[in-house]
Amino acid sequence: MLNKQLLALLICPVSHTQLNYLEDTQELASTASGLAFPIKNGVPVMLESEARQLTAEEKLELKKK
Repeated sequence: MLNKQLLALLICPVSHTQLNYLEDTQELASTASGLAFPIKNGVPVMLESEARQLTAEEKLELKKK
């Protein structure tokens, strides 16, 4: 589980928007940029080169929240 205070402080380095915590994949996702940033050993890796593209289904699901 990611600390809620830390999550509130972090923003997407690409779109500069709020991130969503994806607990099942241990990632921080941005619907604006369409990227998911990994969390490795409890540390968010906020590098665009380490992020993966969100699928269309994932983007839709995040927008529902």
